[in-house]
Amino acid sequence: MVFVFRILSRLPLWLVHALGGWLGRLTYLASPTYRRNLRGNMAQAGIDPALCGAAAAEAGKQMLELARIWLRPLAEANAQVVEVVGGELVAAARQAGQGIVFLTPHLGCFEITAQYLSALGDITVLYRAPKSAAAQELILTGRKRAQLHLAPADLSGVRALIKALKKGQMVGMLPDQAPKTGEGVWLKFFGRYAYTMTLAARLTETGAAALLTWGERLPGGRGYRIHFLSPSRPLSGSTIERAQQINNEIEALIRQCPTQYLWGYNRYKQPRGAEPPPAETPA
Repeated sequence: MVFVFRILSRLPLWLVHALGGWLGRLTYLASPTYRRNLRGNMAQAGIDPALCGAAAAEAGKQMLELARIWLRPLAEANAQVVEVVGGELVAAARQAGQGIVFLTPHLGCFEITAQYLSALGDITVLYRAPKSAAAQELILTGRKRAQLHLAPADLSGVRALIKALKKGQMVGMLPDQAPKTGEGVWLKFFGRYAYTMTLAARLTETGAAALLTWGERLPGGRGYRIHFLSPSRPLSGSTIERAQQINNEIEALIRQCPTQYLWGYNRYKQPRGAEPPPAETPA
């Protein structure tokens, strides 16, 4: 796996994306389980089923493009960012000395955002170790940047995130990642209960600025456009209310570019040991 990624890292982005798109569509056709999950999640969100093939292709690009981000020098990886929208929001928060919580869903190229931000200053990202030793090696190698710090998805990692925010630094996480039992609550996501992490919401209660961000994958391998956005209204209320608002904000982001969301991700799974979701009420 590492060998293959090293080869991919030397290829131009347009070719990596072309190969990834082909791989994604092939996986969609060959795997009934993957196809069923992707189609079911898109249907739940009310996304046109005609976009399923395109979404599968984008998922394939997401997998292979990691090679050019993780295994290239930071300057070369970030050179693929050709446009930034909303960068003034980041600059304003940093100038005010605020810590910043970046809420980065599984939309577009979510790896490029932390790499880009690490060139601006220290950023700590929440990290859950994969089961595969090879994947672990790739992730640690790819995220080993001078100002990019990893926080394990445990109590020590939570403390690291809070410490970073208190120092006025940046932190990042995937707020739509299914948490472990005891780390989330059942909240609505595209009209269906999904076990939702509360950590992202709790971090926004520290007084840090909260920004949504995602890396739009441009067609033809032309690079990435990074988006920074403020929530449609300031996050407020209880932790649960904030977590539901974050889900709502993510939904709005996804609708801007539905084919680049990772629909194959099992967002609605019930973690082992967790209470089942509330009964769905008829519409």
